[in-house]
Amino acid sequence: MTHSPESPLRVLVWGENRHEQVEPHVAEIYPDGMHNTIRSGIEENLGATARVHTATLDDPEHGLTEEVLADTDVLVWWGHMAHADVDDDIVARVHRHVLSGMGLVVLHSGHWSKIFQKLMGTTCTLRWRSEEDREIVWTIDPTHPIAQGIPHPFIIPQQEMYGEFFDVPAPDEIIFLSTFSGGEVFRSGCTWRRGFGKIFFFSPGDQDYPVYHHENVRRVIANGVRWAHTERSERALPTLRRHETEEFYTGKAYQGALVR
Repeated sequence: MTHSPESPLRVLVWGENRHEQVEPHVAEIYPDGMHNTIRSGIEENLGATARVHTATLDDPEHGLTEEVLADTDVLVWWGHMAHADVDDDIVARVHRHVLSGMGLVVLHSGHWSKIFQKLMGTTCTLRWRSEEDREIVWTIDPTHPIAQGIPHPFIIPQQEMYGEFFDVPAPDEIIFLSTFSGGEVFRSGCTWRRGFGKIFFFSPGDQDYPVYHHENVRRVIANGVRWAHTERSERALPTLRRHETEEFYTGKAYQGALVR
């Protein structure tokens, strides 16, 4: 199913939803779950231009059925303690949809998710410290659509430290850089393109602190969702095609070196 330019952006917020079930202090900060807090931030910033739904790890097929993904323009991903519980076949399904044109916004500890590692092709490891640090988020690219309406810098008073080296491929764009009280720096807002899909990673956000209630964090995520959407007439993987000279539009599907 394709998205009409006149229709609301179809957004799915996927949350692991495990900390909220077993840690009372997390449930106190996010009584409706982090996924619903993230959802409300997107809704308050995008309004009627977006239709936002949620899914969680414990839903059937993790809430990521073929039908759901086909009806999703941008998927927002948060996971932390249960990356290994995400089924490999479902990861492959999400991967195929991203390469076919579905946008992906990966948040915080989603850097270590199976889907992000598969798309990056690296370990996606980093340095970290969880001691109620202060994060200052500096805008590196103030002209980027994701940075619009975001103060330079903005401060998150309670946050987990993420620091370099961050083992990811060189980003297409670095939009935000974060600094911490220990002197650490981190590329906290980065984009990549894979196939026909656009990917935005944004690191601020942690289950132990009310980061997803922060006005500017919510605005960045909503901007990232809007940016990650790609208008295409149909969702399909990039394909290898055989073309004769000046056969610009009617190339034939190519199946192998000896198959004509």
